[in-house]
Formats: sequence, structure tokens, C-alpha cells
Amino acid sequence: MKSILGISLCSLFCLAACDSVQAENWMRFRGPTGQGLSNETNLPVTWSATESVKWKTSLPGKGWSSPIVFEDQIFLTASTEEGVSCQVICLNRKDGSVNWTTEVHRQKPGPMRKQNSYATPTPVTDGKHVYSVFYDGTIIAVDFSGKIVWKNSEIDFFSLHGLGASPIVANGQVIMPFDGSSRDETQIGWKVPWEKAVVLSVDAEDGTVRWKGQRGKSRVGHVTPILVDNNSQVISAGGDRVQGFDLDSGNRIWSIYSQGEGVTPSPVVGNGLLYTSSGFEAPTLRAIRLGGKGDVTNTHIAWEQKSGVAALSSLLYIEPHLYSISRDNILHCLEAASGEIVWRQRLAGTYSASPVYADGRIYLLSAEGETLVLRPGAKYEEIATNDLGETCYASMAVSQGNFFIRSAQHLYCIEK
Repeated sequence: MKSILGISLCSLFCLAACDSVQAENWMRFRGPTGQGLSNETNLPVTWSATESVKWKTSLPGKGWSSPIVFEDQIFLTASTEEGVSCQVICLNRKDGSVNWTTEVHRQKPGPMRKQNSYATPTPVTDGKHVYSVFYDGTIIAVDFSGKIVWKNSEIDFFSLHGLGASPIVANGQVIMPFDGSSRDETQIGWKVPWEKAVVLSVDAEDGTVRWKGQRGKSRVGHVTPILVDNNSQVISAGGDRVQGFDLDSGNRIWSIYSQGEGVTPSPVVGNGLLYTSSGFEAPTLRAIRLGGKGDVTNTHIAWEQKSGVAALSSLLYIEPHLYSISRDNILHCLEAASGEIVWRQRLAGTYSASPVYADGRIYLLSAEGETLVLRPGAKYEEIATNDLGETCYASMAVSQGNFFIRSAQHLYCIEK
């Protein structure tokens, strides 16, 4: 009897351990790696506005920041008072109740694209603080009780598009790209390149400036950085530029010319290549070999593809393929090694949210609130279409067996 009990307890502990391995925090834009990849399993495949909804919570104001999840807490940002009041919101992951809402900043609203908001950057957490950035470039840290820890207004940001990139956390630093334009001469930084774009690093503990990475000549962009080389290098893109910066010093390691302003999709990396998309004027998908130094435009571009260029949604890499949604809402599957198009499929609706790969499936959330579920591979294979019936620009989060989807009015928790 004693040995049977021991075996039973051992089995329970093993099951618990397996569950904890599968459970995953979604602590930044596009999840753990910033590439929309999740290790979660046993996830929902079908749902609607009334079915498989664990809970649904109304959100105040407006904001297109994506939800992030750390253990039993969900964090989002929003703005009220027509963009003046900047708020960080904490919800209980289990039941959707609001733990707290803190006004962290008051700003002066200005111009932006209609698809944008005054609270678009997705917050990021290191498990201790939550770091948020708002329209005017102010970075704020709050603790998990909602108390403001520090505020940094080093960058007085302006862009005719508004602010769309999101911060990341690495090695005790909060890193945020500011690819804006001139307040006084509207063409400067937008249509005409300038040298005032900054990739800013501030200390996560006190908000003091660690370093300022300089782009050189560049233009407006909205690209969230990712990390490569064992998290020692920050990959950041802006209008006309894709660049690598040293994480410790902020020194620019390499740069390529990638013509086009207003670039939005975040890059992905796989099999030694970095995959990027450029903005307006000369939209191009590029695969860049890592490991270069200086201007590597003529030496490190592995391939270029002018068909199927990602416009708003970020790229998705699932070996051996690269997935991209073009401006005319056609999903392209490309051979990642060569850039050759494997297949293309016109999608219903429009797409701003970035795709997610989880539990062996691709999830694509449209602006109309429909999530298209696909099987990755060398042919287009649709599994399900799930309609919430609300406007959705934010990218979904995946954590602890659930999808978290932000609409214009609500945050949904979807369960299997």
C-alpha cells in the first residue's frame, strides 16, 4: 500500500511538472522571443463571442497595446480623456476581474494615423515591474501593485503617424526605439531622412539612461526590436534601416539600407537568417545573414522578394517556411531559405495584429475580430474560423492554456 501511494504521488508530481513546463508567461509583444511563438499545448481551436469564452472584461478608454501575462496577472495600457490620461490596467488572469487601474501619465495628444491610438505600445514586464510607453515617448515603470516606480521623459517624441513600436527588456534594461519626425518641418524624418532617430536604453531599476543607439540617416518606423546572438545583440529597424546594436554599449554593429518609411512589421530570425520587411516606396522582404560589421548592404543580403511583402502584421517563421500578410491581405507562404513563394491565399477581412504559432497551428486575428486557424505547411490548410464580432487591432497573447484577445471594448479569455 505504501509503495502504491508513493507511485501515485510521484505520478501526480510528474503531471504537475509537465503542466508547469507547458504553462508559459507572455511578458512582451509577441511573447517570449518576440516572434509570436508559443510552447503552450492543449489550446482552443474553435470559439465564438459566446462559446469557449472563459471570461470577458470591459476595458476603459482606447488603446491598441496587446495584453501581456505574468503568472496570474494580465497587464494592458489605455488612454482616456481623448488621449490625455495614460493608464496601466492589471486584471486577474483567472476570472478577468480588475485588480487595479493606475493613471501613470498625462500627455498632450497630437496627430497620428487613424489605425493608431494614444496607447499603442505593448507593455513589457521582467516579473518585478511593468514598463509602458505612451504617445509622447514617456516611459513609466510601475510595480505589481500599480505604484509608479519611475518615469523617464528623455525623448520628446513626435511623429505624424503616432507611436507604434513596443519596448523590450534585456539585461536589466528597458529598450525602446523612437523613429519619429520633425514637429516643425513635417517632411523631415517622414519623407526626408534625418539623423535624430534613437534606440534608447534606460535602467530597469531607476529609469536612468544607459545608452542611446544612433541610426544615422533614417525615417519614420514602428518596429519592435528582437534579440539575437544569445541575447547580446538588439535587432532594430526603422524607416530605411535594419540594424544591430550591442546590448551593453548601444554601439551600432551593422546596418543595411532598406528603403521605405512607415515600416511596421517586426522581424523574425531562423536558421542563421534575419527576415525583415521594408515600408512605403519600395516594399521588399529581405533575408539578412547575421554576423556582419559596418554597412553590410552589399554583402549580407541573402535574398530579396518584392511579392507578398508584410505591411502591418509581423512576419512568422516556422521552419522551413516564412509567412507574410501583404497590404492587399493576401497571406504568402515562402521558402525561408530562398524567398521563393510556395503558395498564396487571399484572406477575408484586414489584418493588423501579428500572427501566433502555438500547439502546431497558426492563428491569424483580423481587424474584424475573426481568428483564422491554419495548419502550417507547403499547402494552404484551414482548420477553423472564429468570430468575436468586435474590432481587433491588438495581437493576441497565449498563456497557461488560454488565448487573450483585446477588442475595442473588451479583453476576452478563450479556453478550450
